[in-house]
Amino acid sequence: MARSRTKAAAVVVAWLAASLVAPPAQAADLKPEIAAAFDRYVQVTEAQMDDDLRNGDFLLLDRWPERRREVLQARLRRGEIYVAHLHTLDDGQPIRIPHGLVHDWIGVAFIPGATLAETLAVLRDYDNHQNIYKPEVRQSKLLEHQGNTSKIFLQFYSKSIVTAVLNANFTVEFRQVTPTAAEIRSHSTRIAELDHAGEPNERELPVGKDHGYLWRLYSYWRLKEADGGVYIQVESVALSRGIPWEFAWLVNPLVRKISKSYMSNLLTETRKAVIEHNQHLTGPATPPPPGRSPEAGDTTPREPACSAGPQDRP
Repeated sequence: MARSRTKAAAVVVAWLAASLVAPPAQAADLKPEIAAAFDRYVQVTEAQMDDDLRNGDFLLLDRWPERRREVLQARLRRGEIYVAHLHTLDDGQPIRIPHGLVHDWIGVAFIPGATLAETLAVLRDYDNHQNIYKPEVRQSKLLEHQGNTSKIFLQFYSKSIVTAVLNANFTVEFRQVTPTAAEIRSHSTRIAELDHAGEPNERELPVGKDHGYLWRLYSYWRLKEADGGVYIQVESVALSRGIPWEFAWLVNPLVRKISKSYMSNLLTETRKAVIEHNQHLTGPATPPPPGRSPEAGDTTPREPACSAGPQDRP
């Protein structure tokens, strides 16, 4: 098997916003068959991630031909961001999620002048995520830390056709892969939608018995110090309610557009936070001007290295 791959923070906004594009829904239940199908998707996806690691393909671009990889690396170092939609295949076949929808996206960026340690200091500063990723992240808190495992709380906010506020708990696992590379994986352990958020009668809806905007969120960060900075890659695999077939033709293009935009914004805000953190420690520096993200903004990529279509994992 071959495959392309945390912080749990604002990656959620892409999938939450994508769900909110759909026509407002009545309450939806997270049925056992939906959860089981998603668990299978994650199991196969993570197995392919582990295969990539064993094969030396730490980042998505490591699996590409040399010329294509060099083109993308040059564009990332100019400030551009790469975003792609992924599909995990199980023995060459799609993994069906009955009455559910998987959102699987990956993004890569480059932080010039940063070190791995500096980047990790920002990504693992969970109490500060509410400042880095506001207004989408309203609250963030480190609940527990033991060894390489952390438990965190995040409250997410998104407003589209309707407004949604979610309380979410995550378990986050850190791994130092090499002296210059690290991985962070986070799995949601509880996501509860708030009813009447901010009002005196605010309450949590029963977990899994809500509007189905977001039922699960698993995030995977890979960080690699090289070329005078740090490459940051994040993949998010999320589960929401399915989109009724009669609306799919309208909603699916909007889902892709919003997801690309939010993934690009997530990486941009992370890069900005690391640069500001380093400036605070070492004094002002002038970062290169931000480049355009071919995936987030261009419909026709200029180079094969930035092709925009969904990518299957064999």
